[in-house]
This record gives sequence, C-alpha cells and structure tokens, in this order.
Amino acid sequence: MTYEIPKHIQQFGTDIEEQQLRYHNRRVLVSKEFTFDSAHHLHLYEGKCKSLHGHTYKLQTILSGTTDKRGLTIDFADMKRIAKERIIDKLDHRYLNEVLPPMNTTAENMVVWMYEQLHEALVEEGHYPNVRIEEIRLWETPTSYAAVTRALMEADEHAG
Repeated sequence: MTYEIPKHIQQFGTDIEEQQLRYHNRRVLVSKEFTFDSAHHLHLYEGKCKSLHGHTYKLQTILSGTTDKRGLTIDFADMKRIAKERIIDKLDHRYLNEVLPPMNTTAENMVVWMYEQLHEALVEEGHYPNVRIEEIRLWETPTSYAAVTRALMEADEHAG
C-alpha cells in the first residue's frame, strides 16, 4: 500500500465554506470514558463488600445531540472538563462513603448520582441546548457495571 503526502492543505474560505462544515442535521451519540480509584464498603450486605475495599472504576458518559455550525455536538474537551469537575475530582482516591451524599455506595446508587451531576452541569452551563444524556455506565470491575438511561430517569420522574 502506498500513501501520498497531501499536496494542498484545505483552507477555510477558499476550499470549504462555513455552510459546508455541518454535513448533516441528525442526532448523534458522543461518548467519553474515565477511570478513577476509590474505596468504599456496603452496609446491610453479607459478602466481601461489607469490608473496606477499593476499585478502579470506569465511567462512560454517552450524550446525544445535533451538530452546531462547525459539525460538533459537544467538544470532547468540554465533556472531560464537566465530568472531571462534577464527578472524577470528587471521587478519585477518596473514601466514597464519606464524599457522596448519604447512600449505600453501590454502583446502582452511584450511577444515578452521576447522571444527576452531569445533567445539572449541562443545564447550568446552558451552552448545549440540543445535548442530552442518553446513558451513563459505571463499571465497578472489568466485567460488572450499572447503567442508567435518559428513558429510565424520565420514566421515574413521571411515575413519582
């Protein structure tokens, strides 16, 4: 296989115009993943997790939205900043039972709290009116995760 070196670098305003940057008007999914290390223990639980122990958690945020005039839904850097400020910095290398609101620190409880944190940040920032959370996944181990979706969260709001 041979590769050619570009002979010309595309120039904005000459080779491509602003109205061409946005290729479509469809809703797309964008995702970012994070890891953090934390310790916790569970209450009213008979098993290993009743004792203080730690995990390397993996968090996946999945958002959807239409693109702006540049063809971006939300900048990945903004996704990283929001998740870092609202979740990762609060939980990384911390004792979860101490830093989370009063709850049993199960993946099921934590993932709902994480959804609420991200939703609140998107609303407060107001820069992304067409962006919404579709799913949040929290892996407690490489093979075990809890997840919450927008549909599940909205169904619970309307039922309650």
